[in-house]
Order: sequence, then structure tokens, then C-alpha cells
Amino acid sequence: MKKSVFITLFLVLILIANLSFATYETVTMEVVEEPVCTIEIGEHSKFEKKLIEKDLNNKEVTLQLQVTNEETSMQPTGEIMLVIDNSKSMEDIVEGTTTREDLVIESAETLVNTILKDNENLKVGVVSFSTNEDVSKEGTLEDANLVSDLSTDSQALISAISNIQYTGPRTDLESGLNLASQYFSDEENNKYIIVLTDGIPNVALNYDKTYYSDDVINKTKTQLQALDTAGYDVITMLTGISNENDVPATREDDKTYGDIIEEIFGTENNPTVGKFYYVQDSEIEKTITEDIYNDLLPVEKVLTNITVKDYFPQEIIDNFDFAYVSEANIGNISANVNTEDNSITWTIPELNPGETATVQYTLKLKKDFDSTIVGKILDTNEKVDITYTDFDGEEVTDTSDVTPKLRLTEPPTTLPKAGTPIMIALFVIGAGVFVYSFIKLTIANKNMKH
Repeated sequence: MKKSVFITLFLVLILIANLSFATYETVTMEVVEEPVCTIEIGEHSKFEKKLIEKDLNNKEVTLQLQVTNEETSMQPTGEIMLVIDNSKSMEDIVEGTTTREDLVIESAETLVNTILKDNENLKVGVVSFSTNEDVSKEGTLEDANLVSDLSTDSQALISAISNIQYTGPRTDLESGLNLASQYFSDEENNKYIIVLTDGIPNVALNYDKTYYSDDVINKTKTQLQALDTAGYDVITMLTGISNENDVPATREDDKTYGDIIEEIFGTENNPTVGKFYYVQDSEIEKTITEDIYNDLLPVEKVLTNITVKDYFPQEIIDNFDFAYVSEANIGNISANVNTEDNSITWTIPELNPGETATVQYTLKLKKDFDSTIVGKILDTNEKVDITYTDFDGEEVTDTSDVTPKLRLTEPPTTLPKAGTPIMIALFVIGAGVFVYSFIKLTIANKNMKH
């Protein structure tokens, strides 16, 4: 009888132990909620954290962190006045039967077509300049002509540009700049003046009647600087200069054409104002249709100094294994979870328009998990913090505690669930009974011997 009690208690202890070790096999995992955590960035960009894959048989889920710069494609905005040289030298042949006029006008037409295509936020006007055929009117506003007022009609603008007459004998750039500035609106927007010329200014408004004089140089330069100060973006393309080392016949010193160019416009690397392109005739098309076009675009909306910090609850840290699916495609991320605050940190120095930065990781239930979490709803993440420098150069911080939620469950059983307080109590009681019975049997055996 005593032997039978001993064996029974022993089997009960084995059963209890086996039930405790079987918990991982019997528990099942379910996704209770899978909301997408979204933090808006600017007008179109955003951060997202979401559950993208669930392998419930293996008690594992995959989460994804993603930052997307979804700013719309850029287009020039505001108002542009094309200031086009219509002096006779524009009709010089530069290659075969192609004149400088052909290259400049065709490129200007391409530019107009490109910048106005599907763009309601831009207007273009055109002014031509040289000098009046009537020498007595040189140095007056009649050296320049309005070709087209500000318009969004590309075909009308192209037609007007193609009808410019090249009759002026000399170059009064100041008159063209002055006239163009009068046709901008009072709206607060981008305002551009694009100068396309093949001549060195040799006449200015109310000048001293000496071509290429210091008076002409100073007046033209002063006009450029005044426009810059008033907020106009001035872009100048100068071409067709083959004698920059010569000295104008009207000058009494040794100042060359090249010296005059630099005094008025500066250099490409250090322009007097805005942008200055000093090019060969063969570079006209690229300069106008590519370089100048790019100068008209707004500043790219680049996100910089992005830091994403994802925090985990202690129950997730204690009971789930963390692992990355792959490295972040942009930026750098913590190799492991920081045990001081249960977080991972992802830094992205720069995210350009159209770029998406992504990182994925898995959470897999540990085999030796604490069974007291069974039945609880578990947040996969505690919160996520994001900081970044926005498109205006301001540092922004935002946070969200939206997160997917998990739950572990076990199938119904007639026995108390392993690891629960009842089961632990049974184990303790069983062990006590076993020890007590073992002692009693030992004492009884000794008494029988005596």
C-alpha cells in the first residue's frame, strides 16, 4: 500500500512537470489588431509602422518601419520675363546655315513649352533689346520692346518670339532690364529675369554717348544689382564673344572686352547677381533648355536628419526574440535593442523626393516565455518617436503609440493550465505530500526493523 502511494505521487509529479514543458507547443498566437501607425510629414510625406506578415504557426510576426518622401514633382512657379537680344549680330551664322538667332530662339521656345506644360502656376513674358535704328533715340527705353506681356499661352508666346526682328545695331541691356521689370505683377511670388544675349553692353540709358564707357558699365551693373536687391532672380547667358582680348576702339585705356564682361556680369563662379553663363555657341541649347530650366525649379523638398526611435514594452523584450529581416535600405539602424530604454534607433541623413526608406524586423515567441502573459493583449510596440528637419529647415518632433496587438491563448483543458497559480500550488502541494510520505515511510521502515 505504501509502495503504491509512493508510485502514484511520483507519477503525479511527472505529469505536472510534463504539462509545464508542453505550454509552448500548445499555446497559439493571434493578431488582435493591426492598425497602421502613420505620422504625417509635410504636405505629402509620411512615416508608417505596420504589421506586414504573420506566421502564426511559428508564433512570429514581421513589422515594417517606412519613411516616404512623396513630394510632388517640381515645376517652376511665379513669373518669368525673357529678355532677348535682337541686335543684328544675332543673325551671324555659327554652323552651316544655322544662325545664332536660330539656336537662341529655338531653345527659348523649347524652354517656354517645357515650363508651361501642365503648369498653371507660371506666367511668361518677353522683351527684346538692342538699340533703336534711329541713333538719336539710343540710350532711351525705345532701345527695348515688349514682345509679349505675361501669359500662360505657350503657342502665343512662341509665335511672338519667332517674330522678333533683328535690326538693332548695338546692345543696350539696361533698357531691356528696365522695361522687363515694369511688366511683373505685384503678387508675392518667384520673379525671374532671363537674359539671352550675344553682345557686350555698349549703350545704357542716358549714357555719356561713348560706347563701352565706364558710364555704360556702371549703369548696366547698377541695374542688375538693383533688380537683385528688389528680389528678382536674374539669370544671364552671354554667347558669341570671340574677341574678348581686344580693346574697344572707343576706349582710351587698355580695358578689354573680357574686362568689361567681368566688370558687368562677374564670372560664372562669382557672378555679379544670380547666375551667369558665359558659353560658346555650341552650348546655347543645353544652357537654355537644361541649365537655366533647372535654375527655375523650386528648391528640392529634401527631408534631412531623420531619426526614428521605436520602443518595445518589457513583456515583448522578455518573451519575444527580435531580429531584422534585412538591413535598412537607407541610413543606419541599431544592431540590437537598447536594453536601457528597450528601443531601436534608425537614422536617415537625407531622403530625396520620390525616395522610400524601409526596414523590417520580426518578433518571435521564445520557447521559455513567461506563461503569465497567456490571455493578455500585448502591444508589439510601446511608441515611436520621429524627429526630422522639414523643408523650411525647422526641426520637427512627433510621436505615436498606435501599434499592432497580439494575444496568446491555449485550448480548453480539464486540468489547470500549466504555469498558472493553481498549477503551481498543485505542484507545491504534490511535492510536499511526496516529501511527507517519503519521510513517513522511512520512519515506518525503521520502526519495523526494531
